[in-house]
Amino acid sequence: MSLVNIEFTLFSAFYSPLILTMGGGFLKQEGLEYTWTVSPPGKSAIQGIIDGTADVIQSAPSQGFNPQHSTIGSAQPEIRHFAQINEMDGFFISGRKADPDFQWKKLEGAEVVMFKGGQPNVMFRYACHKAGIDYDSIIPITPGGPKAIDDAFRNGEGQYVQQQGPFPQQLEANNMASILSMSGPLVGECAFSSLAASKQWLETDEAEAFCQAYRKAREFINYAEAKEIAEIQLPFFPQTTLDILESCIKSYQKLGCWTSHIEITKQAFDATQDIYIRMGSLSEKIPYYKVCSLPPES
Repeated sequence: MSLVNIEFTLFSAFYSPLILTMGGGFLKQEGLEYTWTVSPPGKSAIQGIIDGTADVIQSAPSQGFNPQHSTIGSAQPEIRHFAQINEMDGFFISGRKADPDFQWKKLEGAEVVMFKGGQPNVMFRYACHKAGIDYDSIIPITPGGPKAIDDAFRNGEGQYVQQQGPFPQQLEANNMASILSMSGPLVGECAFSSLAASKQWLETDEAEAFCQAYRKAREFINYAEAKEIAEIQLPFFPQTTLDILESCIKSYQKLGCWTSHIEITKQAFDATQDIYIRMGSLSEKIPYYKVCSLPPES
């Protein structure tokens, strides 16, 4: 069997379509074995493609807004985002107390443990804009990546916290927080997270086989019960119980971020660029073909 090396920039249940492709046996059905890793803090999985340690990475089309990530140069691979993982923001907002009447206005003047930069921050700022609140009035606490954020909130920092699942579901189970809202409905449809690879790898038989496996996994994730998906993925989340992971997956299924098609649509890509321009993180639009490509067909 051929081997595919997969690297995650962030690892959470939000990226279940890729996790399920690995854990659900879909790659094996197509004659592929796999290894997987998570990028250490401060390192983008893009570097894994550049240095040859990764074939496929979990990333975001917005990574391609940085020119060096799309066309590196003659000595290094051109990178293309070839399939979508999520078409909506998947961050939850949790607070220390249950609040059935929660409004985003309550974040103004409050301490929020959150991501300092990158797409998580751009999209959060846009969600605040859509909610009609003043982002600059929020008191940010930015300890680092997902675990650092979780640890900080567990240690008493902040009134609210921005996280992907299953971190917030675990906090709820431990009676340390209540999930109050999600950013996705405010942000709307966009090219949020993706699979990326070098243009050279996308021309291989392995790439065609990988995409076949990924298509099957996405079909499965849209008709299977959340519990069945959670049972398959539980070994990837050793600190999480089945009921917590099931609850998280059910929330993402309800959100509708895992659409059945795998290609990154131009509409979703343009929506992401519009958000970045509105937030001052991009000066002008980039042609779709410079960042994205259609997935290989077998």
